[in-house]
Order: sequence, then C-alpha cells, then structure tokens
Amino acid sequence: MANKKFDTQVQLLKYKVLKEVSALSFSDELLENIIDIPEKIIPGRKATTRCCVYKERAIVNERVKLALGGNKANPNVIEVINIACDECPVVGYEITQACRGCLAHRCQQACPKDAIYFDHNHHAHIDKSRCIECGACASVCPYTAIINLKKPCQNACKVKAISMDENKAAVIDNSKCTSCGACVYQCPFGAIMDKSYILNVIDLIKKSEGNSKYKVYAMVAPSISSQFSYAKIEQVVSGIKKLGFYSIIEAALGADMTSLEESKELVEKGILTSSCCPAFVTMIKQNFPKISDKISETPSPMAILGSYLKKNEPGCKVVFIGPCTAKKMEALQPEVRPFVDSVITFEELQAMFDSRNIELDQLEEEFLDNASYYGRIFARTGGLSEAISEALKEQNLDSFDFKPVQADGIDECKKVAFLLSRNLLKGNYIEGMACNGGCINGAGCLTHGVKNKAGIDCYGREALEKKITDATFIL
Repeated sequence: MANKKFDTQVQLLKYKVLKEVSALSFSDELLENIIDIPEKIIPGRKATTRCCVYKERAIVNERVKLALGGNKANPNVIEVINIACDECPVVGYEITQACRGCLAHRCQQACPKDAIYFDHNHHAHIDKSRCIECGACASVCPYTAIINLKKPCQNACKVKAISMDENKAAVIDNSKCTSCGACVYQCPFGAIMDKSYILNVIDLIKKSEGNSKYKVYAMVAPSISSQFSYAKIEQVVSGIKKLGFYSIIEAALGADMTSLEESKELVEKGILTSSCCPAFVTMIKQNFPKISDKISETPSPMAILGSYLKKNEPGCKVVFIGPCTAKKMEALQPEVRPFVDSVITFEELQAMFDSRNIELDQLEEEFLDNASYYGRIFARTGGLSEAISEALKEQNLDSFDFKPVQADGIDECKKVAFLLSRNLLKGNYIEGMACNGGCINGAGCLTHGVKNKAGIDCYGREALEKKITDATFIL
C-alpha cells in the first residue's frame, strides 16, 4: 500500500489497522485473530517512533478498539488514546532566546502572580508553579520573546474543547466538541481518533448477500471526486458495488433536495443559517443558543436523501460515505437515525477496498449521475450559496434579496455567528463550513489541500443535469 494515497504516516497506520479489522470481519475470522493484529502491524523488535516495540503494539491495540467501535460509554465519536498522548513538549508560555535582558522588565511588572524572575545575565524566566497562563507578559514584551506553546490538537480545536489533564494528556470536553475531527487530522502521533463503524457496514453487506430483498445503498458525498486520485470516479463506483452494495446514489442529490427546501424556508423566515454541516450546527447550538432558531429546519443532504430512500425502498439500509467525522455524530441523532444506518469515511472505504484486494484502477467504469452541478459543488466553500441562489431562481423566488455570507472554517463560523447574535450581520443567509475549504478537507479525507476544489468544480460540470430541478424532477 503506497503512502501516496494518504497525506501522513499517521493516516497510513490508522489505515493498516482498519484494513486488518475489515479483512478479518469479511472472512469471519475477527474473534480468533484480533489479538494478533498489533504484532502483525508492528513486527520485529524495534519500534519506529516509540520507546519500545511493546508500547507501540499497545497503542495499536487501542487503535484496534476504536476500529471496533470504541468506548460505548463515551457518546462522542472522537476519542483520545491516552497511552499515545505523551510525546508533545510541556505547553504554556515560554521565554525564548530572543529575550535581550532589557532594563524595562515590562514582563515582570505585568505578571499578576510574580512568576517572572531574572538570572545573572538578566534573562527572564517563568516560574511554572506560579504562572497562571494569562499571557500578560507576552503581550507587553517589546521583543516578542515570550511565546505560547500549545499542543497541535489544542491549536486545531477552535471551539476550545481540548484541555490537558494532570499528566499533560489531552482531554476532550464533549459539551464543547463539535466532532469536526480537526484534532484527529492534526495530531502528529495519532493520539486522537474517530470511532469506526466499519464492522457495522460489513455486517450490513454480509446480511445482504444472496438476499435480493435486503438492499444496502451507498450514499456517497460529492467530495469523493477529489479523493482516490489514482483511479477514475467511475472506477470508484464500480469498487463500491464490488464490496457488496446494492446501489450507489449521490449525496449531491440530497443537496439538490435540500437547496430547494432551504431556499423556500429562507424566503419564509427572512434570515437563516445552513443545515448541511453538522459541526457548524452543533457549534451554534453550544456557543450561540440565542440564534438557534435561525438554524435551518431543512434536513441535511444526508438526512433528506436517506428519508427519501427509506420511504421508497422500505426495509433498505443506507450507508453514508464521506469525508466527515461529524456526520457520524449526526447519524446518531434521534431525528436522523431512522434514515441513516451507518457512516464511514473515505479512509475507511480505502481500507475496505484493500481488505478485499479491489484494485480500483483495474476496474471497469460505471457511470454515476444522480445530481446536478449545484448539488455536487456543495462539497466546497461557496457551493451551497450558489445552489441556494439557483434554487431561488428556478422556483421564481429570485425577487428575494439574497445576501449570502460564507463562513469558511470554524473560526469564521464563530465570527459570523457572533455578528448574527448581535444583529450586526450584513447578510441574511450564513453558509457555514467547519472545515477550511469545505467538505473537501474533512478529517476523513485521504488527502487535503486546495487542489481538491478544482476537482469538485470539474466533477460538477460533468453532471448531465445542469439545473437543480432537472435532477429532482422524478422525486
């Protein structure tokens, strides 16, 4: 398995665990062989990154547990592997060599706890037993010699859901976490991971074998077109069917459905925030409850299309495949659970392909065309606003003065939500995307980067249906 399919070695290790679990589950050999997975993945006597091979294998064992569904007592899909969270340096405010030993001593004067002292060379130091991490010293240093060192997971978490325990290991506050997965992707040691429901999905597929009445649909997010770059999207579709899915349907069709309904809701209410990104919706509910009534009541593309499938194919099963860890949380919500049976990411899909020895670039091409151009571009920032604008036009509602505001990334989402909560927003529709660039950079992607946007736009232009109503006319 070439690392070219992933951005980092952390993703590669995660993939190896998922692949082994998947292979053993498909062959009904999981229970007998699960104990051997750590040694198979970390062979030999020498560990590559840890102090010893035994610790490395112990960590892999924790990854196996997450691949099996994780801690059932923890409602969050994001979990910390404590034993792996010990490689980051001590964090907090530090005085660097840029300190010139100046006479002003502004840092000392600003400190409310007398935590700053000086050595014989007049170089400043911080007494960590006194420091309360207020940052007053850093704000007044004329040389910018005092820096605030944070762990990568803390830097990645823009909703401040991650803190450190007494052992300096990461702790996630579930009441603040939006399950966006930014910390999962940014942790250099893979100490934070999302739970996998890959066993769920394999179980659904196996139950459908030889049973023509048991249909398992794969609902694929449009951002899939920017992934699996070593094969054509039509070959990826063939690969998904080869796994045992009855049929593949584009979540972008759900996006078309959502844009039609959400545009009507916008005209009715006058101001709205989008519903398609579950991390954005959660962030508003947790941090800005005052504007919760502005959240669109139109179901997300995943939920609305899942509902349609269940209504028209009673008894069918629906698996969402996409880039998003927050979708795993959304699927557990009472209002969504009846319509979506499980969620896996592109990382997990790759593991399933390889566990079945499916070489995508060797497969025949199978055409997929359920959605419009506008449904497909939901995957990148700005696409949702374009779709709503088009939906207003196609439904003769374009007399409405549409003023979209695009919030790209959770930081921007917070800023825009704050403005709305203070009645200062110069717009009437917030397109909120928790991941920078949109779903194309979700935590469950194989690869991340600006190049993915071009792939999405190209994929959108390939849609036969150029209008939203062209895609949804049969519904």
